[in-house]
Amino acid sequence: MNDFDYGVAKAVAESFELDGPILEVGSYQVTGQDEVANLRGLFPGREYLGIDARPGPGVDEIADVEALPYADGSFGTVIAMNTFEHVPHFWRGIDEVYRVLRSDGAFLICCPFFFHIHEHPNDYWRFTPQAYDLLLSDYPTRILGWHGPRNRPGGVWALAFRENAPPVTERQMQRYRALLRQYGHEPMPLSRRIRYHLGQLICGPRPFAPFLENDYWESDLITNKPAESQPVS
Repeated sequence: MNDFDYGVAKAVAESFELDGPILEVGSYQVTGQDEVANLRGLFPGREYLGIDARPGPGVDEIADVEALPYADGSFGTVIAMNTFEHVPHFWRGIDEVYRVLRSDGAFLICCPFFFHIHEHPNDYWRFTPQAYDLLLSDYPTRILGWHGPRNRPGGVWALAFRENAPPVTERQMQRYRALLRQYGHEPMPLSRRIRYHLGQLICGPRPFAPFLENDYWESDLITNKPAESQPVS
């Protein structure tokens, strides 16, 4: 988890009505990420359950997202921040999240894209915005986002709503985008920024774009068009 990811979660939590109970998949709070790893404070007053494959800070129960030990429709919201790159059979986990979500529920997921291999315990996958759009196609409404250079985004996220969730309004989208502009930042020491800018002057923009353009983002609302009725012959 980094500052930008936390900013995404904060913007989402303050823009949309995400009901409880809330299930956080991959809730282990890594040492050194104290200010951004704890998402519970973003959802006051809602029942919250944190699960992970290992015990530790922020973990209420040990569970495997590929085989969640919960009944169908148990949760109003599922959150998985920087988790699914570590899931060996991620498609099974995606199916399990859908199963335990209520029909009016929402799923917030994000994963790094341009990022070093990080083993917790293993790092398997990277997802493009198009991958999320495909994997979450069973959700009629999806908000996709990414930050960084267009061809080398630092991270990619999606907020997907199931079929009976209230429609996303234009007012909600405006607030969400305004809060992303406010919260979506990845701090960089001034000395490092100066070095990157000097390197950019010497070598051109591309090698340093993933770092200097990290706060640039885009996010779009996608809704499935209802199938057209076929004439009966």
